[in-house]
Amino acid sequence: MLQRRSITPLPDPLISQIAAGEVIERPSSVLKELLENAIDAGATGIEIRLEGGGIRRILVSDNGSGIPQNELPLALTRHATSKIRSLEELEEVASMGFRGEALASIASVARLTITSRTPDAPHAWQLQANASEPIAASGGQGTSVDVRQLFETVPARRKFLRTEATEYGHCVEALERIALAHPAVSFRLFHNDKPQRNWRSSDLPQRILDVLGTEIVAQGLHVDQQHGVINLRGLITKPTFARPRADKQYLYVNNRFVRDRTVSHAVRQAYSDVLHGDRQPGFVLFLDIAPSAVDVNVHPAKSEVRFRESGAVHQFVARTLDQVLAQTRPTDSSTFPESSQHGAPAPHSHDIAGTQQAAVTQRYAPAQHSLGLPPRHGSPPNPASWQRLYEPLPSTGATPPSAQTPYSSEPAIQTSETHPLGMAIAQLHGIYILAQTQTGLIIVDMHAAHERVVYEQLKHALDARDLPRQELLVPVVFQASEKEIALAEEFDEQLSELGLTLRPGGPNNLVVRSVPGLLAKGDIEALAKNVLRDLAQVGSSRQLLEQRNQLLSTMACHGSVRANRRLTLDEMNALLRKMEQTERADQCNHGRPTWLYWSLPEIDKLFMRGQ
Repeated sequence: MLQRRSITPLPDPLISQIAAGEVIERPSSVLKELLENAIDAGATGIEIRLEGGGIRRILVSDNGSGIPQNELPLALTRHATSKIRSLEELEEVASMGFRGEALASIASVARLTITSRTPDAPHAWQLQANASEPIAASGGQGTSVDVRQLFETVPARRKFLRTEATEYGHCVEALERIALAHPAVSFRLFHNDKPQRNWRSSDLPQRILDVLGTEIVAQGLHVDQQHGVINLRGLITKPTFARPRADKQYLYVNNRFVRDRTVSHAVRQAYSDVLHGDRQPGFVLFLDIAPSAVDVNVHPAKSEVRFRESGAVHQFVARTLDQVLAQTRPTDSSTFPESSQHGAPAPHSHDIAGTQQAAVTQRYAPAQHSLGLPPRHGSPPNPASWQRLYEPLPSTGATPPSAQTPYSSEPAIQTSETHPLGMAIAQLHGIYILAQTQTGLIIVDMHAAHERVVYEQLKHALDARDLPRQELLVPVVFQASEKEIALAEEFDEQLSELGLTLRPGGPNNLVVRSVPGLLAKGDIEALAKNVLRDLAQVGSSRQLLEQRNQLLSTMACHGSVRANRRLTLDEMNALLRKMEQTERADQCNHGRPTWLYWSLPEIDKLFMRGQ
């Protein structure tokens, strides 16, 4: 049994080390705190020098406002800060730091020296931790903080550090996060006296390009929407850029990098209709909100926030991103760049047409969509004006009468700038459509493309509460389990809203009497069984409403054209035209690409033409 010990105040050094444990985990934690102090000081240029991955040394120098001589000792005192004065200021804090703990915490676990000079001072002043007074020193305007031998006096903490290379990688990641939020500030990074990064002052698109590279920018979709006191801006990637890991996700709330469950869930919800499997999208998003509407004082490292109206934030983010993603459809073919000039993907990259747009054009082009908060899918089409997907298009002269079969020997194709996906020239293995554009070749997965077209039409119709249905002249009867029959009876109303009428036809049978008009030519028995299976997984009518897109996706999959169906050129062109008019047409319902593009120079290169 432990002997009772009296309550005793902890000594100040131990208090500081305990506090440091909440803020300083590794060299990257030190770097983050020093960079945030430099940003708060108004720096426009910051230089970082690391040694041994930051374990041996971290030196951060800035050209900010500096610290007066008489305030240098206070800078190393716990809970001393220039950033807030009262609870009211804490509740509306706009600076990166505000607790006054960082420098004192660092000084308690490392050897720290701070040198600073204000604009009106004749020279700089330097103060070492544990020194009584600052001494005169040389140096320009701004502040330099030199941290050496991190955790030297705390061996138990130091042994948990990783290799120098690993710790250096974490430091670079911390720098990238802050650099993305402050493109107007230039950053230079040295490691073991070797230059590693040099990011000049720029705008946000250029900084994203500098830090994250051309791939994420080329695959990026522009986000910029404001509603009341909240604003969302930045870049999200197309679904086909999704990665196995969430390593390209940068969320900032009032320019502070955070991890927030509310916004993360909203992002996942926006991508749920287009993302394949468990893959993760990339994004750089800046959520600007009134400081009084968010609490930043909920985590020691300030890496989490709490919204006072989290539901409204979630709805705003989810709707905004959903509308941006809805615009992933074929664009004007004149915007497809030549691979030799813009680094378009090689034919084996399996990338979709978004990569055909030049990175610079993608970055600076204004948003081509309205990001208000209208109903999810906008105004639905008039059902009376719908035509069967494979109804031949009116004759335009682009395809001669002789080219009515998929393998016409000499189709006289005339491409048009008004048709981004070009004109069909052939069908390949009963699976793919080959189309010729003014600048190259497009290949379309006809089942995946048709599935997305039908799926979007179903969603529009359901939103309009006017889903056209077709009564079956000969009802489809199939064997069903007791569970399936019970599900059909329980969800009769919801199934009816989906355009599907199921009735018991006996103790072991179900009868399909009507289906959505768009799906009348599909496999009706498989359609009904799969919808019932999804209903069994959903479990209740409330969840059914929330999961209706999953049900519609199942219906669209079974109602779309199957592989090995031979199409005429008119039927192929009808599908291409509908793709150009359909939201999210770049991906099928499962997030896979529906079409790829090769420029003529890429094809020429394969055959070594001009070499």
